[in-house]
Amino acid sequence: MLEHHFTCPYCWETISMLLDNSISNQSYIEDCEVCCNPIQVSLQFANSELSSFQAHSIEQ
Repeated sequence: MLEHHFTCPYCWETISMLLDNSISNQSYIEDCEVCCNPIQVSLQFANSELSSFQAHSIEQ
């Protein structure tokens, strides 16, 4: 597991997320730990290292 810090696209707070580096391509929705809004998270690992990370708001 890898801890990754990023900015919430809703409240602009820095939050952290634990990422599972055993799966190379991932896409899922997780709520912000500060404002509770849903965030679309997409990430990729190459050789167990984070190569791409995107966090976007979900249009409601």
